[in-house]
Amino acid sequence: MEDKRNIPIIEWEHLDKKKFYVFGVCMTMMIRVSVYPFTLIRTRLQVQKGKSLYNGTFDAFVKILRAEGAAGLYRGFLVNTFTLISGQCYVTTYELTRKYVSKYNNSNVVKSLVAGGSASLVAQSITVPIDVVSQHLMMQREGESMGRFKVRYQDCKRNVVFGQTKDILVQIFNADGLRGFYRGYVASLLTYIPNSAVWWPFYHFYAEQLSFLTPKDCPHLLLQAISGPLAAATASTLTNPMDVIRARVQVEGKSSIILTFKQLMAEEGPWGLTKGLSARIISATPSTIVIVVGYETLKKLSLRPELVDSRHW
Repeated sequence: MEDKRNIPIIEWEHLDKKKFYVFGVCMTMMIRVSVYPFTLIRTRLQVQKGKSLYNGTFDAFVKILRAEGAAGLYRGFLVNTFTLISGQCYVTTYELTRKYVSKYNNSNVVKSLVAGGSASLVAQSITVPIDVVSQHLMMQREGESMGRFKVRYQDCKRNVVFGQTKDILVQIFNADGLRGFYRGYVASLLTYIPNSAVWWPFYHFYAEQLSFLTPKDCPHLLLQAISGPLAAATASTLTNPMDVIRARVQVEGKSSIILTFKQLMAEEGPWGLTKGLSARIISATPSTIVIVVGYETLKKLSLRPELVDSRHW
């Protein structure tokens, strides 16, 4: 009988790369559409002062829906879709780094830790300018803004979609030059590199521990689907304080991580570091299940033809 504790991992060299990228883009786009409202809510909760506008995730969801309609939950979404590029760079870097590290260390924890951190470094270098613009668009409310910049509302639908983005681009450039598009880059690295580096080892750790507790015939995919959200909740809790600071640096135009931290502590105390955590976990849970199940399924669908029936995946 197969040893349940040895959950098979499909590595980079087993994949048909063309299938992998085509399926990957489609899967990522579906995930983004489903969880984007909670990404917007998380950002607004992190930036607001105390509970000046929203009392929590559910309260924010209801108020945004009532005041701005469904479209309000998708402000900045079109700009944010450009992060699909960084998403593909992330998985490529992750898989290639795992392959490289395996030459020197075969520990799955070590490979996941190094590969996750490296992948996040590459992805954030591409993502930060997109995030800066999309987050400012997230902060736009009817007739006002929660951020530094306020867009001009036009009657023309085309201008609603593209004119607001142009307004934000011009205002960021006029205020800070090209450096403005990388505001919060260090804070992003300090948030997402640890988040990614922690997520992958915890993901494999939880999957292995669950395998000890479940029947031998329990599907590997089910264990992975449970392990993903557990790892996401763990990583989100550990890195949320820096995520709050990152959001404020990028949206409010602050230049110092340390001063932003001190101001947050002075104004809201330690609880300020937990702002947006529930929205972050809520968005991470379904998206992580889809990512894990989809990613593992994606890799199975992308197996090179000669390997499809050669191993038990």
